[in-house]
Amino acid sequence: MFSRLIRQASRRAPRLMAKQATKVLKSTAKVARAAVRRGNKAVQQTSKAVRKTRRAVKAAEAAETRRSPGRFVEVDGVRVHYIIRGKGRPVVLIHGNGTMAEDFVICGLVDQLAKRYRVIAIDRPGFGHTDRPRYRVWTASAQAHLVHRVLERLNVERPVIVGHSWGTLVALALVVGGWRELRGLVLLSGYYYPTRRADVAFSAPLAIPGVGDAARSMVPQAVGHLLAPQVFRHVFWPQLVPARFRARFPVEIAIDPVQQRASAEDTATLNAAAALLQPHYSRLRVPLAIITGDADAIVDARDHSCRLHEQVAGSTLTILPGLGHMIQYAARGQIGRAVDSLMGLASNGPKQSRRSTPFRRFGSAPRF
Repeated sequence: MFSRLIRQASRRAPRLMAKQATKVLKSTAKVARAAVRRGNKAVQQTSKAVRKTRRAVKAAEAAETRRSPGRFVEVDGVRVHYIIRGKGRPVVLIHGNGTMAEDFVICGLVDQLAKRYRVIAIDRPGFGHTDRPRYRVWTASAQAHLVHRVLERLNVERPVIVGHSWGTLVALALVVGGWRELRGLVLLSGYYYPTRRADVAFSAPLAIPGVGDAARSMVPQAVGHLLAPQVFRHVFWPQLVPARFRARFPVEIAIDPVQQRASAEDTATLNAAAALLQPHYSRLRVPLAIITGDADAIVDARDHSCRLHEQVAGSTLTILPGLGHMIQYAARGQIGRAVDSLMGLASNGPKQSRRSTPFRRFGSAPRF
């Protein structure tokens, strides 16, 4: 009897053990699946939190980048941003295309001039933090009149105007417009005569309302960030892009659709602006200092600066060997001396201010 029971138990034991093992395995699998689901949910929540944190950080960085370093004044319905430093006789800085007033701060020119003068750097329409309303055609003359109105609001009298690149056209238009008396002009890497340029032809469609907006909307801002270093290398060539420029220049603002539209419109109207000003050059009587680099890859010095010097009586020309377009980064000393000279010339009467001065060349160019 006992032997039969033992045989029956021995036959049932494997089945019972298998059932128990199956139950244990099913229970373990169920617990594991629940744990996996909870783990996946936790991972998703963590990923969402990380993405949210990254977005918050990027938003904070963008907000910091877009924070204006200066002040605002509203004239003729346009909110204009300007940076002001120092005390004394006024010096007004007008930037070129694709950049903004903050560039003069980054290069150190504002701080250098502010040691002796009241320095005002103005964001042109659509650049930096200044509006660019579509109801107005922003020619060089229109921009010059806006600058005049800003200076009027700030009680600026008889300033020296320093213009760089496209800003030289605004500076010259300010003289031609005759809205105010100036002590003189310092023109840096300027463009003064119509010439054939590929960038003008390329920018023309992008300057058309609607067409240009649609084209810009199809280009992600990430592409702008990728292309920016190549553009910077081109405008600074043959110098290296300065480390302080790479660290501080607000690329986020430079690739903003509004500034991109402003840049396209100014490029497309470059030759028209120069053509309208050209007939007035021989009649200019304001003290004028022209400074350029002979290695400028953006504007040919001989076709523009040298030619303007020959046409404007009493002007001075400084050619900086080996320097490219962004001479405000490497030639602050020469620019400061030009401003000082014009401040002195303006107090010595009209005869001395119109006296022709021979070419001046400086030694080897500094490297970054």
